[in-house]
Amino acid sequence: MALSALLFDLDGTLIDTDELHLNAYNQLLARWDRSMDIEYYKAHVMGFPDDMIFGGLFPDIPASQYAGLAAEKETMFRAQLGETIPVAGVLRILDHAQKAGLRTAVVTNAPRENAVAMLTGLGIVDRFEAIVIGGELQRGKPHPMPYLTALELLGVKADQAIAFEDSLAGVQSAHAAGIHTFGVLSGLQEHQLRQAGARDVIRDFNADALWQFLQTAD
Repeated sequence: MALSALLFDLDGTLIDTDELHLNAYNQLLARWDRSMDIEYYKAHVMGFPDDMIFGGLFPDIPASQYAGLAAEKETMFRAQLGETIPVAGVLRILDHAQKAGLRTAVVTNAPRENAVAMLTGLGIVDRFEAIVIGGELQRGKPHPMPYLTALELLGVKADQAIAFEDSLAGVQSAHAAGIHTFGVLSGLQEHQLRQAGARDVIRDFNADALWQFLQTAD
């Protein structure tokens, strides 16, 4: 494979935000004397688009209200963002991409305001040629459209790219787009990521297996 592009999910892949998202959902759900545990979050929320998330949480309310609830939750999430720290090895792999001439993009179901805020907080917002937002497309993850859109924007084919994902929806999306996908162990178990379609699984971007792969793919 002649590697040309690296495609990154954001939440849980470039930055560990699961606890912040869970806190924000629970702030919202407290209005109905409800709460969400981490198991539900990983299985039904992590990486999924808002219509699927809020449809599962509030099956009895009109879908027209989902956007308002999602906006409230995201405001609560952003209020928790302080000094953000990237997942180990993020700067290393971005430096490698720059030196090797690899194209880069973020592919996320997060709202653009969240994505820009997190990437700016990490100091890496200018390290990506494109930021693809699932909610701005006809279909978000787990549909392959976000990754297919990233490939089109960067002008590369699926077999010229690798993707990094930590959620079931994200891995399914990248895998369905035909991209070699690395699962990142920030919340799920290795067998879950592999069952969703991950070809390789790493703890972070310093993993020896990743750098061995890059040496053979460049």
